[in-house]
Parts: sequence; structure tokens; C-alpha cells
Amino acid sequence: MPDPVHHNPNFSSFGKSVPGDIREKKENKRMASDKVLHVNDSDFDTLVVGSDLPCLVDFWAPWCGPCKAIGPVIDELADEFDGRIRIAKMNVDDNPATPGKFGIRAIPTLILFKDGEVLDKITGAVGKAQLVDLINKAL
Repeated sequence: MPDPVHHNPNFSSFGKSVPGDIREKKENKRMASDKVLHVNDSDFDTLVVGSDLPCLVDFWAPWCGPCKAIGPVIDELADEFDGRIRIAKMNVDDNPATPGKFGIRAIPTLILFKDGEVLDKITGAVGKAQLVDLINKAL
């Protein structure tokens, strides 16, 4: 009797995915928006504070579940508000100086900047409607 694993058309071997394979589903996931700017401690003042557009900064960390949950919303907002507001992300683990400067004690924290000043701040995983309301304060 033939080995059912090696003759199963849905079995993936040698790292290649076949239709229905879990890896195929993962590979087809929507990628992050290329409109989201990734900033760090050294370029924050230039890219955010010195921006000619209002800027919403998402302070996050890769291990943070709520940060991951709002990530797709941040990407959508970057696409929807392209040209009217700058959307940026800062990894707080890799860049501790800037979050400390703004008193960030919990993540995700989103800070809205306009004309180089903090206009408003939200902490926690909030819905898209709340973020749209926040952004509209700067427009």
C-alpha cells in the first residue's frame, strides 16, 4: 500500500507551498503599508517634529499584543490620509530616548504632532473611528 503522506497532493515538501498549505496563507497576508514611516531616536526631530504635515506616531514594540492588533488600522490610515498627514511608528525597545522624553509608560501610545507640538495622545488599542477623530483634530 502506498504511503499516504508522500502521495497526498496537499503535502508540501522541500519548503514549497501547495494550494491549501498553511505557508501559502501566511505568504498571502497583506503587507504593511509602505506609507508608514519608521522613525528612530536620531531622526525623530527631523522627520516628526520638523514635519510640514501633522504627524501621528505609534509607539509600539514587537512583543506587544495590542500593538500588533492596531497595526493593520495604522496601515489603513496611512493609505487613507496619504498626503494630508504623516503616519510613523517607533519601536520603543530599540529607541528608548524619545518615548522617555514624552513620558510614555504604556504601549501602544499614539501621539499626534502638529507644528512640532503635541496636539493629543491616546494610549491603548483603540478603534479606527477614535483614531480618525484624533487625526481630524490636526486637519
